[in-house]
Amino acid sequence: MRNNIADIRKDYKLQTLLEDNVHQDPNEQFSVWWNEALASSIEEVNAMTLATATRGGQVSARIVLLKGFDKNGFVFFTNYNSHKGTELDENPNAALVFFWRELERQVRIEGVVEKISEAESDAYYHSRPEGSRIGAWASPQSQIMSRAELEEKFEAFRLQFSEAPISRPPHWGGYRVKAHRVEFWQGRPSRLHDRILYEKDFQGNWKIERLAP
Repeated sequence: MRNNIADIRKDYKLQTLLEDNVHQDPNEQFSVWWNEALASSIEEVNAMTLATATRGGQVSARIVLLKGFDKNGFVFFTNYNSHKGTELDENPNAALVFFWRELERQVRIEGVVEKISEAESDAYYHSRPEGSRIGAWASPQSQIMSRAELEEKFEAFRLQFSEAPISRPPHWGGYRVKAHRVEFWQGRPSRLHDRILYEKDFQGNWKIERLAP
C-alpha cells in the first residue's frame, strides 16, 4: 500500500502531439482523438467532467455522458431543474474535461451552453431504454428524497405509462456546449507534456498555440 500520496506518479511516454500534426479545426482534431479512444476500448469513453457555476461564481462539477458532437458543439442530456440546470440558467458558461488514461490524453473544452431543440431532445429521449425514460419522470433530480419515495414514484409512473407512450418530460432535455477554447493534452516524459490550445477570435477563426506544461 502506498502511504504517501505525494509519491504517487506515472511517467507518460506513449505518444507526442506536435503543431505540424494537428488539424486546423479543433472539432476535426477531437474527432481523430475520439475515434482513437473508441478503438482503444476505453470503458465509459464518453464520460466527461462538466463544470458549471452560479451567477456569483460558485463552481460545481460532476461526471456526465457525451451523447453527440459536431461542428456546432458537444451535447449532453439532463433534468433542466437539476443543480447543473439551475446553474446553467444563471450562468451559461461551462467547461468539459475528458481524461483518457489509457491513451495518456486529456481534452479541455470551454464554451457557452444552450439548450438543443425539442426535436433533438425527443429523438434521443425515445432512443433510451424504457426504465431510463420512466426514471426521467420519477426523479426530481438534485432534490432531497428517500430511496423509498423514489421507488414509489418510479412504480407510479411505470403504471401510468403501462398503456400509453412514454412522452418526454418537459423538464428533461439536452444542452450543447459551443466551444470557444479547446486544449489537447498529451502526456510526455519528465512532465514535459504537450499542450496544444485552440482559441476562437472575434471573427470566429481558430488560433493554435502551444502552452508550457
